[in-house]
Amino acid sequence: MRVAADWRRLHWWVVLQWVVGVALSGPCSQHCDCVPKLPIVNCSSRQLVSVPDGLPDDTQALNLSGNQLRTVTRRRFSGLTLLRELDLSENMLTAIEAEAFAGLQYLLTLRLARNRLKIIPVGAFSGLPNVQFLDISENEILVFLDDMFREMPSLQKLEASENDLVFISNRAFGGLANLQELNLDRCNLTSVPVEALLPLTGLLQLRLCRLGLTSLPNHSFRTLIRLRELHVSRCPWLDSLAANSLIGLNLSSLTLSHCNLSAVPYSPLHHLVYLRYLDLSYNPITIILPNLLGDLLRLQELHLVGTGLLRIEPGAFRNLAGFQLLNVSGNRLATLESSAFHSVGTLEVLRLDGNPLACDCRLLWVMRRRSRISFGRSPTCGSPVQVQGRMLHDFSEVELPRLFTCRQARILTRKPQDVRTDEGHTVLFFCAADGDPAPAITWMNPKRSVLTGLGRVRVLPNGTLEVRYAQVQDSGYYLCVASNAAGNDSVSVSLRVRGFPASTRNRSGPFFLEGWSFTSGQVPVNGSQPFPFDVKTLVIAVTMGFLSFLSSVAVCFVFMFFWSQSKGQIKHTATIDFVPRSSASANGTGRTNVETGRFTMKLI
Repeated sequence: MRVAADWRRLHWWVVLQWVVGVALSGPCSQHCDCVPKLPIVNCSSRQLVSVPDGLPDDTQALNLSGNQLRTVTRRRFSGLTLLRELDLSENMLTAIEAEAFAGLQYLLTLRLARNRLKIIPVGAFSGLPNVQFLDISENEILVFLDDMFREMPSLQKLEASENDLVFISNRAFGGLANLQELNLDRCNLTSVPVEALLPLTGLLQLRLCRLGLTSLPNHSFRTLIRLRELHVSRCPWLDSLAANSLIGLNLSSLTLSHCNLSAVPYSPLHHLVYLRYLDLSYNPITIILPNLLGDLLRLQELHLVGTGLLRIEPGAFRNLAGFQLLNVSGNRLATLESSAFHSVGTLEVLRLDGNPLACDCRLLWVMRRRSRISFGRSPTCGSPVQVQGRMLHDFSEVELPRLFTCRQARILTRKPQDVRTDEGHTVLFFCAADGDPAPAITWMNPKRSVLTGLGRVRVLPNGTLEVRYAQVQDSGYYLCVASNAAGNDSVSVSLRVRGFPASTRNRSGPFFLEGWSFTSGQVPVNGSQPFPFDVKTLVIAVTMGFLSFLSSVAVCFVFMFFWSQSKGQIKHTATIDFVPRSSASANGTGRTNVETGRFTMKLI
């Protein structure tokens, strides 16, 4: 980075000297101007269609921008062995031949921006061992080929934004171990070139903006161990980050703005313990949950501009002991309580402008720190009516105790709610409250665990407690708590659920099954569900069934008896005549002699 800073200073010093000495310039080539006593040649905007001849051999800075050059031929600048900076931007270049810049051993900066290059062949940058800055932005380059930059081992910054880039070969960045800054903004890439980034072990800064990224997969940057700044912005199809997408990084600055993230990516961020700057602006994030950013121990700045933020929960910035700047301007926040911070003493900048703030006791801590916190643009009050539209800086200290007040939460439904019901019924308990600000309703079960909006026993959005298909174990006292910044109020309700007789120990009550009543004395064993009928009932049912079966059999026998009598006397034997096969044979006259047989068979 020090070398890059040196050439930047040299560049601007040279430009300044050129501006000062341009009035004294004289011809050093037919179409160019030279600065006396400085090795600078200016040939910009001269309608040149080729590189002019007659350039001084000691030229160190050559400006050919704004002309009509179409091709850079092989070894065209080989005579300028001392050249440090070459600017070919804003021409009509469509082709660069191999070894076009051969011989420029001392070249540090090469600018090829705003041309019409569609592809740069391998070998075009050969002979440039000391180039530190290469600008090929705003061309029409479609692909980076293998080994395209291999002969630029000293390259520290590559500006490749605003191209038609659709593919980066896996070995395109081979040999660029010293590259520190890479800009791939405004290209047609739809995925992170994971394999192509592997050789860039010295990369410090990476920009991936205005791309068609749909996701950041796991281990996207696994070898970029020195990367400190990652900028991913304006990727509207990027709606999620894989849990391990940032694994391997040790970032100090991360920007994930203008994407489609619907929540703070807590899981991908949690290991970034050296992160100091985080920008999640212009994502549809509506809430910051408590205790999930605590692993970012060194975080100092958080930007959440224009996200539609509705709520910052208490404890949202817990453990962030060095937190200095929070920018949540342009959102829908009604308030920001001091309990959200680990310590408000470290806070230096708080941007709350553009929010419909409720100027009540919850913002009193902000008002009392006005002299020590910078607001940027002063926030204004959205409510209550008596202070609506007033800026926070407009209030005097005398007004604060009178205007920035809250009214303690108070439960309105004080009527006792004691419910007795049978198993399987649904029960509702009501809990309405008022206060300023509007209180939050919380329900706790008989074991004093907080109930949520999920499950069989749940809290409805209007604060009502619903117990669906009540069970015996649901019995007990439930507590409704209404709370706001000014205080709490609570009330308890009672629920008693009667179990079915089959599930009780004494089984003295009736068991109802679709209108029928049965009694039983059976006791359940080990909590198992007993059969719902007693022994007596079973004996009666079996007896009645057996008698019905015997009656049916008797009727069948009587019917068979009378049927047989109607057929007369029954014969017990049968006589059958037959002709044996062996006794039947044919003779020559065609006559047949047949001997018959007879046997009698007894019928049973």
